[in-house]
Amino acid sequence: MTRPVDLDALPAIPRDEEGPVFRAPWEAQAFAMVVRLHEAGHFAWKEWAERLSVEIAAARDRGEQDDGTRYYHYWLAALEKLVTEKGLIAGAELERRAEAWVEAAKRTPHGQPIVLER
Repeated sequence: MTRPVDLDALPAIPRDEEGPVFRAPWEAQAFAMVVRLHEAGHFAWKEWAERLSVEIAAARDRGEQDDGTRYYHYWLAALEKLVTEKGLIAGAELERRAEAWVEAAKRTPHGQPIVLER
């Protein structure tokens, strides 16, 4: 059963009349991960929207300017915290994967897809 995704529940999501818009491929991938985890029943969409709102508010409290360019950074931070808290991934494993991603990005020529080695 596919669970509905309510984009109107998301604060300040960058979008046009056709739906969400992304400035980089990783933003679309982060968006897709959240949608897929929601569809799999790991969290309610309202829970996700609230978690993202908290992350955006924390950024505002830190004095970060809300010009829209960091929206998916907040999205990713909220996702990392939520999947760790729900036990979908251990914090140490999440850190290991993030480090592997950074290293793979350093090895990848500009314009090429980043590939993680297994």
